[in-house]
This record gives sequence, structure tokens and C-alpha cells, in this order.
Amino acid sequence: MDFTLDATLRDAAELTALVVERSGDDARWAALTDAGLVELALPVEVGGDGLGLAGAAVVLTELGRRAACTPFYATVALGGLTLARCGAAAPLLGRVVEDGVILTAALHEPSAPFPAAPRTVATAKDGGYSVSGVKLGAPDAGTAERILVPVTRDPGGPALLLVDPSAPGVRVAPVPGAGPNAPFRLSLDAVQVPADALVGGADAIAELYRLAMGGAVSYGDGLLAGALALTTAHVASRQQFGRSLATFQAVAQQVADVYLASRTLHLLATSTVWRLQTGLDPGTDPEVAAYWVATELPAAIGICHHLHGGLGLDRDYPLHRFSAAASDLARLVGGADSTLDRVGARYLEGKCS
Repeated sequence: MDFTLDATLRDAAELTALVVERSGDDARWAALTDAGLVELALPVEVGGDGLGLAGAAVVLTELGRRAACTPFYATVALGGLTLARCGAAAPLLGRVVEDGVILTAALHEPSAPFPAAPRTVATAKDGGYSVSGVKLGAPDAGTAERILVPVTRDPGGPALLLVDPSAPGVRVAPVPGAGPNAPFRLSLDAVQVPADALVGGADAIAELYRLAMGGAVSYGDGLLAGALALTTAHVASRQQFGRSLATFQAVAQQVADVYLASRTLHLLATSTVWRLQTGLDPGTDPEVAAYWVATELPAAIGICHHLHGGLGLDRDYPLHRFSAAASDLARLVGGADSTLDRVGARYLEGKCS
């Protein structure tokens, strides 16, 4: 296995960093679209560059390094790549490339992260489906053109539907979070969905969840790397008792702990993306990476706050952006207990050695 980025992906990473530095929060999505970074991962057939999850992961990691909140994860990793891999909604993907329309997916249900058999029900009606239920974990749903919704068809079993959030019976509500990009809650009350909104069955749901995890851990990888860089720069320049903070043994040990957490998450994220990109069985890599995001990422950024001293409590200092994003991301991947449950389930199914 070779995790080295090729020249195209290295250029994409550098361009992402440049775009983030030169654009404000409100203009960043348009800037990413204009720079051709949104189309990077999408299929050539719809005007994209066809780099798949590997292309999306590079952009997400660089966005994470700067704690940049954009609809990229929701639109590309959740919506765009899922539709592309399922061979669905090509005209909609074309609009993502051309106009930067936003897509997303609803990943969870109350007390049920990433449900394989959703409680949200789609009943056959009038040649389409009548959908009712409650979904959580839908990032950027407030501005999305379409939302991928895992459901259970009656009759028919699990399925993935493409829902218009402006349709009658759909209510999109923000959920309080640590940062500005907290996922939304989606309530569906007898929402009429046409038959051609069917993206796929249980395999499509599983593909959505795999892509969701691959994108999330890539962003988390960038978050921790960025927080570590901010912290090492601070302790190297901060003087205490006539010496740089970085020369104190206790400080060096804590920085080393954060470094180890960062390198471990980087390896897990890179392995997850590589396996998903090449079509290999990812094993438990996505779940283990998610566990690291849910547990070690917030803890490591907490150490970064501690090493900043009083400056770490200043909400105007950029470290708060990293900790807020990490907190919301930990919830988005389902939390520690849920990820461990999924690892155990994989072993019980005999899918891991």
C-alpha cells in the first residue's frame, strides 16, 4: 500500500489552503466552487475530475487544518459521492459542479446512529412513497437543495431516497451545537416522494455511511493537525521564567501526547480513505477512526487549550474554532459507544479477522 499523494492531490491540497486563507466564512463555499475544488471528486460524466473520495479527503483535511466550516463535507462526501457511486441523479450532480448547489444526508435517528434498518418509514402510495419519521445528523440541511434519507420501505425493506426539503410535510430545524456547523434535525410527516427519487436499497445506505465516515475522519485528521500546529507555534514563542515554554519537560510531554494522537488519527483516516477509494473491504478501519475522532480528538484539543494557558480561554483566539468543530464532529460520527458497538458487530458477523 502506498499512501503518498500524487501531484494532482498535492496541488489540490495547496489550492484548498490558498482558497481558505483568501476567503471569509460567508464566501468560502463559492470560492471553493469557483476554484474547481467541489468538482474534484465528482464523476467526469457530470463535469467533475473523477478523483473520488481521495480527492474529497484531501480537501476536507485542509479545511480541517484551518477549522473552516463549509458545506463541502455534506455536498461532496455525503451527497455527491453517494449519488455518483449509486449511479443516480446525474443532472443534480451537474448542478453541484456548475452552480454549487448544496446536498446533504440525514445520517442518524433518535438514539440510533447510522441505522441499517431505519425507523423512518416510506409507504408505497400513488406511484411513489409517503415518508414519515425523524432524522438527525443532517449537516447543512438548512441550505440543501436535496437530502438523502435512509428509510424502510413498506413493503420493500431498507432504501435510500432523495427528498426535497421544501416539500410539504418536511421540517428542518437546527440542533444546538458547539459550533456554527452543527447538524440539523429533519422531521417528515407524510411527505410525498416520487418513485424516481429512489437512489438504491440497503447497499446504497451502507455506501452512504462508509462515505460519511471516510469524509468525517479526514476532516478530523485536519482538525487535530491544525490544533497541534497552532499549539506548537505558541509554546515555541511563549516565554516563561526567561525560557521558551517548549523547553519545559512537562510541556514537551503533553505536546508529544497530542502528536501521537494526531499521527494515529492520520494513519487511520488515510487507511480508511485508501481502502474505500480502491474498493477494498475497509474492515473496522472506519469505526476505529471514528472512535478516535469521538474520544481522542476532543481530549487532545483539550490538552492544546491547557498548553495555551489563559489564551486558550479566549473565544476570539482561533483554537476555539477547532474545539467547537471537534465536538460537533464527535457527535456526527455517532459517539464512542456507538462506534465500539459497530466494531463488535463486524467481528460477530465474521467480517474481520
